[in-house]
Amino acid sequence: MKIWLRQNRGFVIFLLCFGFFRTAIADWNPIPSGSMRPTLLEGDVVLVNRLAYDFKLPLTDTSIARLGEPRRGDIVTFSSPKDGTRLIKRIVATPGDRIELRDDVLLINGEAAVYEGRSMLSELFGHDVQVEALRATERVGGSRRTVQFLSGVAARRSLAPTTVPADSYFVMGDNRDNSADSRYFGFVPRRLLIGRAHHVLLSADITGDWLPRIERTGQALR
Repeated sequence: MKIWLRQNRGFVIFLLCFGFFRTAIADWNPIPSGSMRPTLLEGDVVLVNRLAYDFKLPLTDTSIARLGEPRRGDIVTFSSPKDGTRLIKRIVATPGDRIELRDDVLLINGEAAVYEGRSMLSELFGHDVQVEALRATERVGGSRRTVQFLSGVAARRSLAPTTVPADSYFVMGDNRDNSADSRYFGFVPRRLLIGRAHHVLLSADITGDWLPRIERTGQALR
């Protein structure tokens, strides 16, 4: 073993540096589901900045230093508070915010979201079911994003007013009626945040012909 390590020292150092880079500095995250459509599509691979909020000990949730504050509108990867699964959603409310849902309308601190540029289209639900979808630009709390709502799909469309606790966040998928998010598993503690997704690294149509989506490569997320 010692001989092998000596002969392959450069390779071992490279693996250690690569592992540290992925677990502490930057990472990439494949998108397996449609919970963030239309912002993210199944088959996208996004770049994640692990230093956006905290510098953590590699492979742990232990923060060594706070580097930034999560903001409304950030797309984040995190460990689910329910079962530890890595998820990607959008922060819609930060500590101290009062959040409410009324028949799909989001309210932040008493301000109701405005939905502009509404359009109807057909969207995939599950593997092979097409449903009618309403897509619109949602503006509230100083942030904006494109969201969609699916007709005839059972979802939690209302939520009683609640205040986000300290060091916690309320996250939702942009595909509001096809997303398991804070409406179901509650607030996400800051320690479970992994990083902020900022660009699409590459993309392939995994629900269709598996061809690359060249037009999405390098696309900034907002």
